[in-house]
Amino acid sequence: MGSIDDEILRGAEEDAKEVAFIQNYMGIENRELFTEEDIYYCLDVLLEYLDAQNDKADADGFIDIDTEEIARHIQKKAKKEGMGPYELDALILLIDAELEYNEQLEG
Repeated sequence: MGSIDDEILRGAEEDAKEVAFIQNYMGIENRELFTEEDIYYCLDVLLEYLDAQNDKADADGFIDIDTEEIARHIQKKAKKEGMGPYELDALILLIDAELEYNEQLEG
């Protein structure tokens, strides 16, 4: 019987792979910019932002992604919620890493 615990464990393993990919993508010189908690937080805000943009999708379901706009959104929300501060360029790199991760999953 597949239990909820097994599903949660698989989800946590996938999340850990995603964070490791992002850290590797960003390189050693940028690794200190974000803790694992920071990465999870930024990814949550990114996903919330993209979900809110669904009504702006084209006929094929694609959303025009402006990484700088998303990075500014994350900065603003993080400041409100006592996270960060995160540099704009570092957030753009993190967003690029997340987009690349998802593209590799699809490919």
